[in-house]
Amino acid sequence: MFKSILVPIDLVDPALAQPAIATAAKLADSYDGKVRLLHVLAITPVMLAEYVPADFDDQQRQSAETALAEIARNSGIPPHRLSTNVRQGGIYHEILEEVAAIGADLIVMSSHRPAMRSYFLGSNAGHVVRYAPCSVLVVRESD
Repeated sequence: MFKSILVPIDLVDPALAQPAIATAAKLADSYDGKVRLLHVLAITPVMLAEYVPADFDDQQRQSAETALAEIARNSGIPPHRLSTNVRQGGIYHEILEEVAAIGADLIVMSSHRPAMRSYFLGSNAGHVVRYAPCSVLVVRESD
C-alpha cells in the first residue's frame, strides 16, 4: 500500500524526527516500501549574502547532507530501502516538490504540539497536510 514514504526532517531538532522515522520504518517494512529522508535548507536572504562566504550555500548543503547521512545510518532502515535528499527553498513547497519527484504515496512527519501562533499563521505541517497529493501521517511529540 505504501511503497514510497517521505520523511521530512528538520536538522535543527533531529530528535523530533525520530518517532516519524520509526513509524516510516515499520510501514516500509510492512509494505516492502522505501523511505526517503528529506531536509530543506532555507534560502540565504539577499541582505545577508554579502556578509557570508561565497561558498556559504555549498557549505550548508554539505553539512546538511552529512547530518542526514548520519541520521540515515542510525535509522535502522536497511540501506536498500533508504535514500536521502537535501533541497533548498520554502519548506512545505519543497516537501511537496519532493513528493512529486519520487512519487511518494505517504508523508510521515513530526510536528510540535500546536501553539496559538500556529492557529493564526499556520505551520509547515499544516500546509503539507492541506496541500499534499498523498496521505500524510503527522506524528506528534509526546508530552
